[in-house]
Amino acid sequence: MLSNRIVPLIVAVALFMENMDSTVIATSLPAIAADIGTSPLTLKLAITSYLLSLAVFLPVSGWTADRFGARTVFRAAIVVFMTGSIGCALSGSLMQFVIARMIEGMGGAMMTPVARLILVRSVDKRELVLAMVWVTMPALIGPLIGPPLGGFITTYFSWHWIFLINVPIGIAGVVLATLFIKNVRAETPDPFDPKGAVLAGIGIAGLVFGGSVLGLSFLPLPLTIALLLVGASAAAAYVLHARRTPVPILDLRLLRLPSLRAAVLGGFVYRCGIGAMPFLLPLTLQLGFNMTAFQAGLITVANVIGALGMKMIIPRLLQRFGFRAALMINAFVSSALVALCATFVPGVPLVWILGVLAVGGFFRSLQYTSLNTLAYAEVDHARMSRATSMVAVGQQLSISIGVAIGAALVELTLRLRGHDTITAADFQPAWIVIALIGASASFLFWRMPVDAGAEVARRSVGTEAGPTAATDQKQG
Repeated sequence: MLSNRIVPLIVAVALFMENMDSTVIATSLPAIAADIGTSPLTLKLAITSYLLSLAVFLPVSGWTADRFGARTVFRAAIVVFMTGSIGCALSGSLMQFVIARMIEGMGGAMMTPVARLILVRSVDKRELVLAMVWVTMPALIGPLIGPPLGGFITTYFSWHWIFLINVPIGIAGVVLATLFIKNVRAETPDPFDPKGAVLAGIGIAGLVFGGSVLGLSFLPLPLTIALLLVGASAAAAYVLHARRTPVPILDLRLLRLPSLRAAVLGGFVYRCGIGAMPFLLPLTLQLGFNMTAFQAGLITVANVIGALGMKMIIPRLLQRFGFRAALMINAFVSSALVALCATFVPGVPLVWILGVLAVGGFFRSLQYTSLNTLAYAEVDHARMSRATSMVAVGQQLSISIGVAIGAALVELTLRLRGHDTITAADFQPAWIVIALIGASASFLFWRMPVDAGAEVARRSVGTEAGPTAATDQKQG
């Protein structure tokens, strides 16, 4: 059906904008800082303020979609994100830039989880794997072109265009959503949980913000630890609150579903390790090999090329082996390929670096797409909005923790070796440790039911042959 292709592509607009925006800015911080009269280190506030805003608004995304309609919230989120992007381009001071990034974070917090909600509600579960493939392929273009595009635009044009390119993309997303997406909303929306929203927001913000700056020498260590403690305390208070509340803003009872529990908890552990890779790789190439940001960005493209190569194979693999075996075995394989990044030292052939990144991206693509699909295999229509919020929160927390772990490991290695200049060898222990963390997720996947997500995987492939095959699978 046409909608099974158009809806995922429309949803991918949101993922494209957010992924590209988050990767493109890193290469342009020095130029932006010089233009608005601050230092690149201080300008890291632009990154952390975005994460802070994202974390605060993530928990309410599901309820908002149920209350006002997924299409309405999705379009509004794109407009808010575009407004923040325009604000970034027009900023003339640090304060203006930080405020604009916070507005972007508000839009991103609603945009991505609601986009996934639209996808899982618009596409039949028997086609969910294929839909995830379609939505992930365009979204991967963001980080594919982000680093080199950021360096190219900053070098040959102006950093302002990094943010202005979101405008035509966002307009296209709003128009296409209006034409092709139904404004599905809950017939009787759950009552709002203000206390839970506050506790969840503070908890997630403290953990995400504190984890993101840990080991980066951005804030004094006591303040960073205080942020983490406040976040952990608020998160613990939320867990107690959720147990006593009939309809909490983040419904932890969803974790009783084996497939969702495996996707959230196993995915959390996996991303706590492998999530550090986007942080460590550019630093390894720039500090260890003295590459420019543009050169490092071009090499990281190999990651996404490998990921794109896996996308059309995923449905067949899941049909053949099932989610449990695929996730369990692939956690080891993909983590082993991350560990091979420890071989990236001066003198190693470029073809080896590109090969490891491409093959690694191939297998990480299988892991991420499988996790994103498995999460919704057992969730009924009425609880989809709460499931998307929980999945989004888990992913954001785990990635922030992954960055914190990666930064802390490099800092610890520097101190143990007693020197200040970072070399490629200083990243080697970090690559090994994050690979071990990612591989440890295999234990959680091993505990999954053998047939977890079997219906989704089986039917997704059956639909490739058309309605007859899909009907045969359904009847079988």
